[in-house]
Amino acid sequence: MDPINVDFTGGKKDDGKSTSVKDIFIPPEHAGRKIAVCLVITVALAAVLYYFMLPALNFKAIELYLYIAFVCLIYIGLMILSTKLFVQPEYGPYVRKQSRVPLIIIGVLAAVVLVGYLVGATLFRAKDYSQLMPVSEGDFAADVAEIDFSSVPILDEESATTIAARTFGDLSDYVSQFAISAGYSTQINYHGTPVRVYPLAYGDIFKWLRNTGDGLPAYIIVDMTTEETQVVRMEDGGMRYTPDEHFNRYLPRYLRFKHPTMLFGTPSFEIDENADPYWVVPILDKTIGLFGGTDVIGAAVVNAVTGDITIVSTSLTGETDLPTEEFVTDEEWQWMDRVYNASIINEQYNYYGKLSGGFFNSIFGQEGVSVVSSGYNYLALNDDVYMFTGVTSITSDQSIIGFILSNQRTKETKFYPISGALEDTAKASAEGAVQQYSYKATFPLLLNISGEPTYFMALKDAGGLVKQFAMVNLKQSTVVGVGNDLTSCTEAYAHELEINGISVDIDIEEMGAGDDPTAQTPETTDVTGTVAEIRSVVTGGETYFYIRLDTGASYYKVSAAEAERVVLLNVGSTATFTVKAGSEGEIIDVIAMP
Repeated sequence: MDPINVDFTGGKKDDGKSTSVKDIFIPPEHAGRKIAVCLVITVALAAVLYYFMLPALNFKAIELYLYIAFVCLIYIGLMILSTKLFVQPEYGPYVRKQSRVPLIIIGVLAAVVLVGYLVGATLFRAKDYSQLMPVSEGDFAADVAEIDFSSVPILDEESATTIAARTFGDLSDYVSQFAISAGYSTQINYHGTPVRVYPLAYGDIFKWLRNTGDGLPAYIIVDMTTEETQVVRMEDGGMRYTPDEHFNRYLPRYLRFKHPTMLFGTPSFEIDENADPYWVVPILDKTIGLFGGTDVIGAAVVNAVTGDITIVSTSLTGETDLPTEEFVTDEEWQWMDRVYNASIINEQYNYYGKLSGGFFNSIFGQEGVSVVSSGYNYLALNDDVYMFTGVTSITSDQSIIGFILSNQRTKETKFYPISGALEDTAKASAEGAVQQYSYKATFPLLLNISGEPTYFMALKDAGGLVKQFAMVNLKQSTVVGVGNDLTSCTEAYAHELEINGISVDIDIEEMGAGDDPTAQTPETTDVTGTVAEIRSVVTGGETYFYIRLDTGASYYKVSAAEAERVVLLNVGSTATFTVKAGSEGEIIDVIAMP
């Protein structure tokens, strides 16, 4: 029999037209079996891929589209491998035919994603985006209670983490196996006190293998007002459901298998009033178009020890879009403090500030356009935790036009139209007041000092430990008070307010001076010497003398208002100054002249 000659290079048909490889369809041997094997392997790999990608089975989840596309590509890749296409190109037409359906699916997915983004674009839905966060105007004096020393957080997140890490380092039975999981720490109100709670994490995969049976054995509480720490040991069993676990107890996977259609946000670690540990995981919805307008519609509250899940609705009207009928209202879970994290609050307020006047106004005219500032902090009000951040005009970010307070449990947000210094400006003012120590200020916290909006900051040394405190007037950033504790800081601030013509009525006793957790009796020492040099400067209407003694190169800073006898000193006079023990540097503050 004559051999079959196949021209793969192209030739001429009888009618003169050229032929190509795609006109010749050659299936491989056992084609049906190869298809079946490819399908089985694709299903198996799809299951493995789902186990690690964990996409929500929800058409509002972009991860689902990526997952389906990857599965289609897996099938195409297996078909190429099974036919050995790279060494047998004659099977190209066959592979293209078998890939047609997966490629069509990928094309449809791409079209749906494109249309989904377009119908939810801010260009077309600016009004809807601007209404994601209802914002009302607040009355600062009425909404923010005057300072109570017993409830003022003196630590920021970084300082609290430093303290937690040092406490953990002293736990010899834990430190070799576990580590602090600072990324999941949360500031909450615990029995009316602002604290930050820290879960533990396994040191590495081998330490996980050794300890996973018992779970994570403890967590750490840092009191943000007193700097005290507490290690809470789990006597009845460790935390077995955490983001640091693996396999089916890995928190995102555990939730996904229990609720495959829900969209979840970033979990927060919290404890209830009985000190039981929970993970509060926001349940999200895309409210504009297919992928836009991310909002929180509830929370999955997971008991970190038992794995019990409670779905909590955040709806204030009783109506909810939760994809389940088994839920409770947040009135039964008032101890939760963070359902809306800072990221979503900032995002939604920026939509409100930018798009309330329409999309094109946000780009061209920019009339009334505002955005949040670069940082934020937390404030405890009425047993809830509020996020505080300044608001600046988009055309000028040198000062704030107001600030917002947003409840992290309910998203209730108020804007306070009080213009003043940007938070970074206030930090610079506070650091400038103690520049001789090179202290760094924490991000400001907002306080009500006799009706005056006031930035409050802790001043930290290079090791991250709090050394002093500063208050800076929001309206006039040059008005700065510094002290070694809250009481002395407030007194210094009140004095500066009076000097600058701002009338206030501050009663230190009514503000809880007796409960000042930072109050301390500083160790002092007396320095005596002969005056070698005197300089003076007037700042804010007050005269300060800088005096160098013959005992060293440091200048001693003395306020004429605090020590009137300083004006009697001359070069050659003998002087004695009381200073804080251990003080050193180019400029040293004088506490008193005995």
